[in-house]
Amino acid sequence: MFGYLVYPGAVITTGYSMNPQRSGYYDRVQHAPSDRKQSDERLKLEIKVAHIRTRETYGTRRLQTELEDNGIIVGRDRLARLRKELRLHCKQKRKFRATTNSDHNLPVTPNLLNQNFTPTAPNQVWVADITYVATREGWLYLAGVKDVYTCEIVGYAMGERMTKELTGKALFMALRSQRPPAGLIHHTDRGSQYCAYDYRVIQEQSGLKTSMSRKGNCYDNAPMESFWGTLKNESLSHYRFKSRDEAISVIREYIEIFYNRQRRHYHQMAA
Repeated sequence: MFGYLVYPGAVITTGYSMNPQRSGYYDRVQHAPSDRKQSDERLKLEIKVAHIRTRETYGTRRLQTELEDNGIIVGRDRLARLRKELRLHCKQKRKFRATTNSDHNLPVTPNLLNQNFTPTAPNQVWVADITYVATREGWLYLAGVKDVYTCEIVGYAMGERMTKELTGKALFMALRSQRPPAGLIHHTDRGSQYCAYDYRVIQEQSGLKTSMSRKGNCYDNAPMESFWGTLKNESLSHYRFKSRDEAISVIREYIEIFYNRQRRHYHQMAA
């Protein structure tokens, strides 16, 4: 309650409280964070942890699923707001340069896939391609084979030269690990490494159906192009490799530990 000074014919309220403890209590109540604010602060901590756990690669949609799988339910709009307050951003994409050399006289096969990237089970459609990574020692070439259904990299190989042996090693790894049934469609571009006789023999002996992109059409091999972009965006563009061995270690860890086992893929989330 407030104190009063009494004068003849007048009552004037003073500016101080006669009960400082009660006044302090109301002051604390007025300035205490709301339940919503406290909830936001707890959520921010969980969001930060999930952002780091997913290597700063998830946008709001995938981050929401990641949180839900860890027992944390949050709406999309609220999550987007809190990410903005925390200034959390996905790593930015950078484009890979093309490696295809289709200027040769080797035989090519028709495009059986025809951009139909909707298999219904694993080991129905594999796509393959080559890219390269800069190091201080020189280029490191990476050949990969991707299962379009699972999005996993089922085979890969790395080396100093872009050869048919390199692509052959990646395909052998995929065949050993998956042992696919006959009839699997194996789609590549028209690069000389994939048109080479030795590579075609491996496919024929393994019962694979060969499919090749149309000349100059990168969309015919979109799933593999997508993986190269993801690898560059989420991992390689954040390094300056001193040696090929250093790059090999980072790429192997990314593929085997994160991309194949942990990373969420959009078609899996929609299933």
